[in-house]
Amino acid sequence: MGVGVSMCKLAAATARAGGLGVVAAVGLGYDAADKSNDYLGANIRGLRYHLREAREHAEGGALGVNIMVALSDYGSYARAAAEEGVDVIFSGAGLPMTLPEFLPEGSKTKLVPIISSHRAATLLCKKWLAKYNRLPDGFVVEGPLAGGHLGFRPELLDDPDYQLEKLIPEVVEAVKIFEDKTGTKIPVVAAGGVFTGADIAKFFTLGAAGVQLGTRFVATEECDASDAFKQAYVDSKPEDVIIIKSPVGLPGRAIKSPFTHSVAQGERKPVRCPYKCIVTCEAEESDYCIALALLNARVGNFDRGFAFAGANVHRVDKIITVQELIDSLLEEYREACQS
Repeated sequence: MGVGVSMCKLAAATARAGGLGVVAAVGLGYDAADKSNDYLGANIRGLRYHLREAREHAEGGALGVNIMVALSDYGSYARAAAEEGVDVIFSGAGLPMTLPEFLPEGSKTKLVPIISSHRAATLLCKKWLAKYNRLPDGFVVEGPLAGGHLGFRPELLDDPDYQLEKLIPEVVEAVKIFEDKTGTKIPVVAAGGVFTGADIAKFFTLGAAGVQLGTRFVATEECDASDAFKQAYVDSKPEDVIIIKSPVGLPGRAIKSPFTHSVAQGERKPVRCPYKCIVTCEAEESDYCIALALLNARVGNFDRGFAFAGANVHRVDKIITVQELIDSLLEEYREACQS
């Protein structure tokens, strides 16, 4: 959802419809004139702009920001988001061990790490308690069916022991130890492959307190990406969804494109690293610049980029409004609960 897919328009629409709208922090300075000379400054300004715009149009709804731990100058993004009064900071692509350090004094921003195992939940709870005398305000548990960068080795993506249905109860059990110890509730949110209201009901029965959806919200009228990007979701088939090796050192789930084919054939080589936006990116050894690839895809240029998407993207058959999507999810959820 980063690099121009979930920005102020989608976040505000989701918040208005009763969800928690999330701005993806990465790449928000992509259209700034000085991005080449001041990449960090351009992105921080872009982040502040989109959070303010989202807040202005959210009609009092809740807003969050997703900040990758792997971002260069990660703390600057987290501090700026908290200063803007965002309701929640979600943070994954690495463990946000130092995230509490970046909250201004008196901040009410909630901190919710994105994890993929009960071991990560336990580690973060222990470290935050010991160093900051606080616990995470919740956890997003992202399973292997998610889109974009994944917290699993490729050989584990189809392993039954690592599916979301198994991960959620494990994390719920792990955090209960800390809940009982401190009297603090730590809600667990299921993410990665959640597609229908029936899925929501299923994960609630497994102990989840909420769900996170990405792929469904790309195929909405309010999504900030281009119509061509959204149409790639609608047109996709099961065989179009592939696992790629990202320059940031993680596997990623994407939709096939002419660009992914050329990379697989060894035809793409970067000339230089324009931004050094990700700490873990080994630009000199990479087959391409992921920032540029995602920016190109955002505007529908799949000869020079690709779209990240979840494993269920082939089930998307039309573009609807955010309100229509949430209404349909709620109706499906109620039906599942009554059956």
